[in-house]
Amino acid sequence: MITPAYRQTILEMAHKGVGIRAISRMLKISRNTVRGVLKQGDPHAPVKESKYDRHLPIIKDLLRECRGNAVRVREEPASRHDIHIPYQSLTWIIRKENLGAGKKKRAGEYVFEPGEEMQHDTSPHNIILGARKIKAQCAALVLAYSRRIYVQYYPCFTRFECRVFLAKAFEYMDGTAGKCIIDNTHVIVADGVGPDALITPEMEHFGRMYQTRFEPHWLNKPDRKARVERPFHYIENNFLSGRTFTDWQDINTQAIDWCNKVSNQKHKRSLGMSPDAAYIMEKLSLNPLPPVVPPVYKSYYRVVDIQGYVHLETNRYSVPHNLVGARLEVQKHWDKVLIYNKQAMVAEHTRILEKRDSRSTLPGHHPPLHRKDANLGPCREEVLLTGDNQELDCYVQNLKKRSRGRGVLNLRRLLNLQRSYPGEPFMAAVSTALQYGLYDLARLEKIILDNTAGDFFDLT
Repeated sequence: MITPAYRQTILEMAHKGVGIRAISRMLKISRNTVRGVLKQGDPHAPVKESKYDRHLPIIKDLLRECRGNAVRVREEPASRHDIHIPYQSLTWIIRKENLGAGKKKRAGEYVFEPGEEMQHDTSPHNIILGARKIKAQCAALVLAYSRRIYVQYYPCFTRFECRVFLAKAFEYMDGTAGKCIIDNTHVIVADGVGPDALITPEMEHFGRMYQTRFEPHWLNKPDRKARVERPFHYIENNFLSGRTFTDWQDINTQAIDWCNKVSNQKHKRSLGMSPDAAYIMEKLSLNPLPPVVPPVYKSYYRVVDIQGYVHLETNRYSVPHNLVGARLEVQKHWDKVLIYNKQAMVAEHTRILEKRDSRSTLPGHHPPLHRKDANLGPCREEVLLTGDNQELDCYVQNLKKRSRGRGVLNLRRLLNLQRSYPGEPFMAAVSTALQYGLYDLARLEKIILDNTAGDFFDLT
């Protein structure tokens, strides 16, 4: 790169009549470099005029009207005023007069002490979830001093998701800063703008529990939370690039892994170290977490419909069939749904996040409505008889084969015999009947009585 001093020397030597070859040899630079400097000329020389400069007022008005679109600015003078300006000449005038973009201003810098501040914000990102492209909300929390970041994704971001995220983020940081800078959305803000805004009572209580205070930045001043604004571009172009996810648990697990292994391990020039290394120094200044952290959930009250389900967010969750028509409390957690009847929990479901108008039915909640379906599987008597003795299990199976249908009546008589007589005579009679292939329950009872005679009854 030619320095301004070299450039000025080349121009002066050329002005005095020194040739290109001589300049190249004396200054030990290539002849092409000398030719390039001479072609550019003196940068401080007056800028040449253009014959289209007289149309500058029209160009300014059209540029403002066309929102900076130079192609439309070139078309409009031809249609309105019959003025034809070449596109290169038009863009040259725009650059010369600095009409294209606003003049950049000097930026300041925020300096934070350890444990002084953390920043929270969200940003919409397009992700591939379960082979579908959807828009998700990326939530991030950053410690302002160490730049340590925590990232999670949600299908939407209401006050409920905000409390879920912040509780996990504070646990990840193993502490909180005294102040948390946020934007002016009504997820946390109840009324007003900036540091004087009113925080919703729910979030204000949440902040007091974690010894932190939520403070919105002034309107149109997003640079106040640049610590969390700037990483969103890095997250979108590093973490999401080339990654697909099966469900919300998968993307959030990978996001934590990315924070641990990539973002918080990356050396930052402004820090002179990685965020995890700076976090070691900041950790001592963070407020400790409360000794007991209550679960984050949202409570609803629902009446069980005629099919035995309660409705929550377009999806339905089953409850025991005897609670049809009852009014139950439904607790929505991030990953599960708990259903209570007064003080007793009657169902726990995995929360449905990827689907709408779906059902979650737990085994045992809804017995079959039709007799044909009710006869499937072993009957209650068979379940009570089998499982304790191998000979009795074999006798029950053979008795079923010699009975009509599922053999419920014969199994019920056999169960009554088991309950009516002592265990040893009963099992001895079953062994004898199984040996000789006797499946007449009246004869089986006679054998039981013969085995019992003398021990329990005086038959002499």
